[in-house]
Amino acid sequence: MRKKTQMIHGGITGDEQTGAVSVPIYQVSTYKQDSVGKHRGYEYSRTGNPTRYALENLIAELEDGVAGFAFSSGMAAITSVMMLLKADDHILLTDDVYGGSYRLMTKVLNRFNLDHTFVDTSKPENVEALIQENTKALYIETPTNPLLKITDIKKMAEIAKKHDLLLIVDNTFATPYWQQPLNSGADIVLHSATKYIGGHSDVVSGLVAVNSKKLAEELHFIQNSVGAILGPQDSWLLIRGIKTLGLRMEAIEANTKKIVDFLKGHKQVTTVYYPGLTDHPGYDVAVTQASGFGGMVSFDVGSAEKAEEVLSKLKYFTLAESLGAVESLISVPAKMTHASIPRDRRLELGITDGLIRISVGIEDVQDLIEDLDGALS
Repeated sequence: MRKKTQMIHGGITGDEQTGAVSVPIYQVSTYKQDSVGKHRGYEYSRTGNPTRYALENLIAELEDGVAGFAFSSGMAAITSVMMLLKADDHILLTDDVYGGSYRLMTKVLNRFNLDHTFVDTSKPENVEALIQENTKALYIETPTNPLLKITDIKKMAEIAKKHDLLLIVDNTFATPYWQQPLNSGADIVLHSATKYIGGHSDVVSGLVAVNSKKLAEELHFIQNSVGAILGPQDSWLLIRGIKTLGLRMEAIEANTKKIVDFLKGHKQVTTVYYPGLTDHPGYDVAVTQASGFGGMVSFDVGSAEKAEEVLSKLKYFTLAESLGAVESLISVPAKMTHASIPRDRRLELGITDGLIRISVGIEDVQDLIEDLDGALS
């Protein structure tokens, strides 16, 4: 099946008993057993739920993985994956990483002696130089949040294999429609499915797909033990969202390219970050591992004051955290999504006070451009 067809017909479709074309919402906590210890595939909904399983089956298929897992948030998914490691292990992470991931590593998991080092993974030579004897995993975002840096997944997979490391890829920005990291050598791919996969700002969730039965068994044990599972109604919403993911991503990218062209030519904008630009440092890598560039754009207007002035004048861009929705969203990373990162560290990475991040939606692109033009001018 091609991608758009797979998003409609992949995984478990409908209900054989009733003929319903949509997977039912199994709003249930426990299941009647035929005899002691003999059940029909489900015994307790923390361990497994038919609606959640349909979603997990679908994300595994979309990412070309062995198994999938649905969690109550993107951060719950990331935390559960990190629990595959143990105290005194070391992990290398992309430096330009989502603020919540940075906070998790530096403020929570460090309490359990999980050591970490942030590195610019867009430069493979930097990564290999920082591998330690206790390094067990390599965690990358590509494209990154918010500077849209690109990491070569195949190069990272080569390094990971050479040093016997797990390669974990946050694929939230690209989605399985544009990019499938497992096919480039990753071991684990994860998503904040709150974003593009859900696509409608109505569900908080995280998804994971893995490339081996061993990892599937280990992660299911953690999922069941910790219990940060996705509920059946939210699982159903994601299944519904996935059906239109291909259409949405194509419409979003078409809008984004026109907005990027506009921003590149505006005198109030000093820098535009978008991997679809041929002068983007990661462009050559991006075209080899992804079939699209997505709908995330960051641009710098020079100061925090100017950024706030721009945001105060917009009509169609909603000032809000999150991304990947049908409506266009806008934020200032330094004060919102990445506020948990110390300012000196933000500036070191290039996350300036005047940096604005937009998540382009599916509105009429001329309305969006006119909105930005009026605010900038």
